[in-house]
Amino acid sequence: MNQGEQYDVLVIGAGGAGMTAALQASELGASVMVIEKEPKIGGNTNRASSGMNAAESDVQLQHGIVDSMTSFYQETFQGGGRLNDPEMLRFFVEHAPLAVEWLAKRQLPLTDLTITGGMSCPRTHRPQSTAPIGNYLVRGLADQLKKRQVPLLTGTRVSKLIVAEGRVAGVEVERHGQKQSIKAQAVVLATGGFGANARLISRLRPDLSGLKTTNQAGATGDGLRLAERVGAAVRDLSFIQVHPTVQQDQAHTYLIGEAVRGEGAILVNQQGRRFVNEMSTRRVVSEAIFALLTKSAWLIFDQAVRQRVKVVDFYCSVGLVKQADGLQNLAQQIGADETQLTQTVQEWNQTVGKNLPDEYQRTTGRHQVVKAPFYAIHVAPAIHYTMGGLHTDPQTRVLNENGQAIGGLYAAGEVVGGLHGNNRLGGNSIAETLVFGRQAGIQAVADQRH
Repeated sequence: MNQGEQYDVLVIGAGGAGMTAALQASELGASVMVIEKEPKIGGNTNRASSGMNAAESDVQLQHGIVDSMTSFYQETFQGGGRLNDPEMLRFFVEHAPLAVEWLAKRQLPLTDLTITGGMSCPRTHRPQSTAPIGNYLVRGLADQLKKRQVPLLTGTRVSKLIVAEGRVAGVEVERHGQKQSIKAQAVVLATGGFGANARLISRLRPDLSGLKTTNQAGATGDGLRLAERVGAAVRDLSFIQVHPTVQQDQAHTYLIGEAVRGEGAILVNQQGRRFVNEMSTRRVVSEAIFALLTKSAWLIFDQAVRQRVKVVDFYCSVGLVKQADGLQNLAQQIGADETQLTQTVQEWNQTVGKNLPDEYQRTTGRHQVVKAPFYAIHVAPAIHYTMGGLHTDPQTRVLNENGQAIGGLYAAGEVVGGLHGNNRLGGNSIAETLVFGRQAGIQAVADQRH
């Protein structure tokens, strides 16, 4: 990197949204550079496990699933407390299946489906292997950028957005203790959320102080600070999501992906009883766990779930999972009442087997828990996602307090607020990174051509 370098598009952040934006802009003929403050790429995308939501996709039709964008819109709107930005949500829903196609054409097919909380049918697209989607996309997108020889700098912190003639015209960076500036026609902020910024979360939501986080250490809200200094508006910052199923008994916290419940796992309390519709929204399930005396619960599932959710192999390999050949032995391992846990699972199996109404109104992800061995994972809620962020239009242009676009500045991914309302549904974050990452790359180039 030389002093005085210049690019058409500079992308800040090498997670899913940033790499998507960079790839799309490069494919449109722009000269592009990606800058990442952390020593490795991927951001929180690396930790995503379940999949990417889209409705009316060809993949769904191949699986015999008839879905509608209207249903996807309504369920996301309902899940977000009806506080989602309607224009952003409309754009998101309409472009999600196009993003699935876009990935497939770049050797990143998502041909398997699962379901997450708040959804009425399987629309969460994932790799055929059922492997965690995040790492799959990070590696695939990085390979595509390498093929296109797009420079990607790690360990490089952006300290300031440069403004010239009323528009963003580049950045100042710090690398190996040296400061330098890079000029650009457009800057895309894809810096992620602030879920690892405990101080900011405590200030915005004192009720969440002290909770652990599923976020990687770099999720500190840098993009918000950079943009606010050049007049950007923010929105919905107090909308912070707590994820209900996080394993926190080790030094490191591990998010237990929603696909585990989507493929049939149930939640029980310390006595071994169910207490909630496991496929409700994250907000509802988290509140139900917080209401328990232990503030924690156990995910119970069988070998069939493990076979349908590849990431369970990883959970087992790092010691998060209790395993037993029978339910009574499993109950002993987790300190639950043997008779009660066995009865709970029997009742669940009967409900599913006879297609009876569930006492907690669970209608999706209903599979019997019958195939030994049986498994249990101890979970409790933790801070997971920040729905609030920069105020943008659906075209990813960053807006000022008057609702006007700041020239040369775009944003995509978790750094942006408005799409999810007060609660994000599982599978919508990866879809967001792809839909709006692509749009940021497209828009940054299109605006330069006009």
